[in-house]
Amino acid sequence: MLAAPEDFVPAFVAAWMARDGEALGALFAEDADFVNVVGIWWEDRPAIARAHGYALGSFFAETKLVPGRVKVRQMGDVAVIHARMRLSGQRAPDGSEAAARTTILSFVLQQGPDGWACVSAQNTDVLPGAETYLASDTGLAPQDYR
Repeated sequence: MLAAPEDFVPAFVAAWMARDGEALGALFAEDADFVNVVGIWWEDRPAIARAHGYALGSFFAETKLVPGRVKVRQMGDVAVIHARMRLSGQRAPDGSEAAARTTILSFVLQQGPDGWACVSAQNTDVLPGAETYLASDTGLAPQDYR
């Protein structure tokens, strides 16, 4: 548990960079939800820790996660955090290094008797030049209507 909502992003990044899925999971409430960039939905702390532990030990094992702009909005015992992050060093299935990408993570934290914990997280990739996705028979493709 954390002393203040502002401590969350630095703790998340530290757990990521330590490749420690358990430490990352410990930032979340026991019944927390986490939706990743492709819509996989983990519904409790053990699932969040397990999924991140697997990723951080494999295709994210050499990544660097760097926070950018962070906005914290506290409303009593609840806080909403939006954090722009840059991820580099991801491995492609063929072992090559993927290009860097930017994401925005949204976190909802709740204060409990032992401090602050995340109860909900949503990760969204930033796709420059796109407004939405367009679905077709072959899948989703970024689309810009401007």
